[in-house]
Amino acid sequence: MKREAKKELERLAKLILHHDILYHTNDAPEISDADYDKLRLRNKAIEAQFPDFIRNDSPSKRVGAPTLFDSAEAKQTKGFDKIKHVRPMLSLDNAFNDEDVFDFVGRVKRFLGLGEEITVALTAEPKIDGLSLALRYEKGVLVSAATRGDGETGENVTANALTIKDVPQTLSGDNWPDVLEVRGEVYMARSDFAALNTEQEAKGAKIFANPRNAAAGSLRQLDTSITASRPLKFFAYAWGDISHVPTARQMEMVQLFKTWGFVINPLMDMFDETSGALERYRLIESERSTLDYDIDGVVYKVDRLDWQDRLGMVARAPRWAIAHKFPAEKAITVVRDIDIQVGRTGALTPVAKLEPITVGGVVVSNATLHNRDEIKRLDVRVGDTVTVQRAGDVIPQVVSVDTSKRPDDATAYIFPELCPVCNSAAVAEGDDVVVRCTGGMTCEAQKVEGLRHFVSRNAFDIDGMGEKQIAQFHERGWINEFADIFKLEAKNDTTSNPIQKWEGWGDLSVRNLMQAISARRNIEFDRFLFALGVRHLGQQTAKLFARHYGDFDTFIDAMDKAINGDEAAVAELIDIDGVGEKMAETFFRFFRDTENRRIVSNLAAELKIIPLELQSTDSPVAGKIVVFTGSLEKMSRNEAKAKAESLGAKVAGSVSKKTDIVVAGPGAGSKLKKAQDLGVQTLSEDEWLALIAGL
Repeated sequence: MKREAKKELERLAKLILHHDILYHTNDAPEISDADYDKLRLRNKAIEAQFPDFIRNDSPSKRVGAPTLFDSAEAKQTKGFDKIKHVRPMLSLDNAFNDEDVFDFVGRVKRFLGLGEEITVALTAEPKIDGLSLALRYEKGVLVSAATRGDGETGENVTANALTIKDVPQTLSGDNWPDVLEVRGEVYMARSDFAALNTEQEAKGAKIFANPRNAAAGSLRQLDTSITASRPLKFFAYAWGDISHVPTARQMEMVQLFKTWGFVINPLMDMFDETSGALERYRLIESERSTLDYDIDGVVYKVDRLDWQDRLGMVARAPRWAIAHKFPAEKAITVVRDIDIQVGRTGALTPVAKLEPITVGGVVVSNATLHNRDEIKRLDVRVGDTVTVQRAGDVIPQVVSVDTSKRPDDATAYIFPELCPVCNSAAVAEGDDVVVRCTGGMTCEAQKVEGLRHFVSRNAFDIDGMGEKQIAQFHERGWINEFADIFKLEAKNDTTSNPIQKWEGWGDLSVRNLMQAISARRNIEFDRFLFALGVRHLGQQTAKLFARHYGDFDTFIDAMDKAINGDEAAVAELIDIDGVGEKMAETFFRFFRDTENRRIVSNLAAELKIIPLELQSTDSPVAGKIVVFTGSLEKMSRNEAKAKAESLGAKVAGSVSKKTDIVVAGPGAGSKLKKAQDLGVQTLSEDEWLALIAGL
């Protein structure tokens, strides 16, 4: 089932793109609108069932995803130019209930070191279900418009944006910054959407599935006249690159947008108390059905901009904002079977195979049961009637079981003790609730999932090397480990059965793939580490390692020393702020494995691994190892660490002879004494702040 789902998503991605090009670019559709909509619906249903398998070129990700025309077929037509965002267009973390929102505010207070008596004012606004757009103005004149893309680079849709009446070509009023990038959402009103579909039906043209798709497809037309004919609208709600910020509050800034000629959402407001923001959420939720545009939640943002600056971001989301999603829709269905899927880290995930049911507009036939303990807690059995919901309107999960409808012959599910793929022992380590296959890279499931992770967007991000291609090359024996990807071209040139002759391939697609692979021979150190797929190693931790060790050779040397019992090397790894003993042991276990070391060495031999670029190489603390000890009075410990790292410093948890600076506040004890004994530079909090301010 797992492999079939991946193959089907690949097939649908190519097929839907083919029909999109025929319809939007060539004006020569081959299938009926109803058949087209069935393809889109099937793609959405499979993605909902297998969220881990969503492809980079998925039709559902053409809103806020990499460029629409990225396939070999589409590259034969003219696509959009790219625009790199000066400031990344971030995504948002989610809250699903009131408690999550209070937790968010609590995290803000702790990070900023605020007392419980201090209130955090929040803005609250509807989360528009549309297409994100960044509008750049210079001297009050629109010079470019870009989609979100992958957050770093978007598509240049300036000509199309100029056709939207809510997008001013020149700014109104005065006092706008010389450089101003206004961000917001392009959408289509429900009433306009209905009218458009009526018009399309009368012409015998394509009927759009929903307003969001209609808006996205309309904005990204290669023929600008088509965009101009579509009723697109734009809400402004944020900013990116800006020469100066003329106010100190989020709400005030958005209100300035209105004076400069933009439309802002009338339901947006600012609240001094969290309870007020939650009341606005409930008001918006109650009015959701009456609004003339689609929304899927409410976005809260810390109103004070100086606090936003201090909070910064983590991974690809700001610490100062969160999206409060509306409750997931639920449905009742029957469990037909329980299957086990084996993931990249060996995790055995139970999946309920369901009688297909529509949940939130998506047909669901699979739902996660998470782990062995969750199956026991729910006591879910084959034949049970269950309630299913799509968590965050994305991942289907079983919520509860109606035991009153349980068949008489239903028996308790027995979780496997052996991996269903390689037959290795499946165990849970310590108090871990997840049961894992112990086969490692000898397990074909882990090997293939590891390869898929390796080429994924946040790892090597090799265009044209998706899940289907990995499976295809692996099945033919062409790719068994990471380095084999970079040997494909040489192998292809010497084989009697080159890829060009395989079904689904051609000269252009092979040439594009080889170029994409070649482009990734130069890879950033943190991406390289993340791509290895080491358990517990996420993007942020990979960056911590990359910052601390600087380059790959230094890192590998440190791993070798630690594995061979060098206590200083072990202590250095554990001492990296945010790592700790558990994660360090995972790394030691990974690099102690001779097969893993061989795989990593073979891969490194094919690449140029680029040291992580420091965020602020010209700061006085760039590259220095800093330890904070004692009580800090002007910022929290977390804020101090985040600020130091943003300036290129490496934050450690203990003092050693490699430490460059110890920042000591009141109550500093053994760390301060050790620094003094070692002759390490020590600074008070005020001296530290003066240093990083360049005073």
